[in-house]
Amino acid sequence: MPAIEEAIFAGVPVNVTLLFSREQYLAAADAFMRGIERRITAGLKPDVGSVASVFVSRWDGAVAGKVPTDLQNQLGIAMAKRTYKAYRELLDSPRWQRAFNAGARPQRLLFDSTGTKDPKASDVLYVKSLAAPFTVNTMPEPTLLALADHGQIGSIIFPDGGDCETVLAKFGEAGVNLKILATQLQIDGAKAFVKSWNELLAVIASKTDALDRLCTNPGSQRRW
Repeated sequence: MPAIEEAIFAGVPVNVTLLFSREQYLAAADAFMRGIERRITAGLKPDVGSVASVFVSRWDGAVAGKVPTDLQNQLGIAMAKRTYKAYRELLDSPRWQRAFNAGARPQRLLFDSTGTKDPKASDVLYVKSLAAPFTVNTMPEPTLLALADHGQIGSIIFPDGGDCETVLAKFGEAGVNLKILATQLQIDGAKAFVKSWNELLAVIASKTDALDRLCTNPGSQRRW
């Protein structure tokens, strides 16, 4: 969170990724706001772009086969709706209105991981269920093509989150600890990101070494 605040204050656009719960989103949004407010105080332009990326489908993958059938593929959407409610409350708050009046633009809520993992579910499940003003949906290409082919958007998310709390209460009754699971999903996601990053660096290092060997070979130099 300090890194997010400092980046925003420095005028660097930030995609705050791997957010899973309302609480994680609010922490990221507060860091964004602190950075913006510091820019305003310092006399700097506050229109620094940012998105807060909330991962959706991983919730359902984490509880697949562990909850009653009638709750399958509902957890991610309910958590996204709960987060959307918090997002709209922030946009309606005096704190944000002051920043907006000074020239700031909102940190958009972004729905990520919106490709359907369950082959038995609709391939546009997380798109048609999460249409909402002031949001972004970064769906994978197969989901985008499916939406163009046969997708139909239903009603937009209500600013108050609709029935999300009723649905989430059912998961609590089924033994799902949302707070613990949100933390674990973030930890596991970060580990996966670090693994991919290290793999990328390893590939770059190997390519660099190969190029260095090529350039230091006398015969290769003549060809260059």
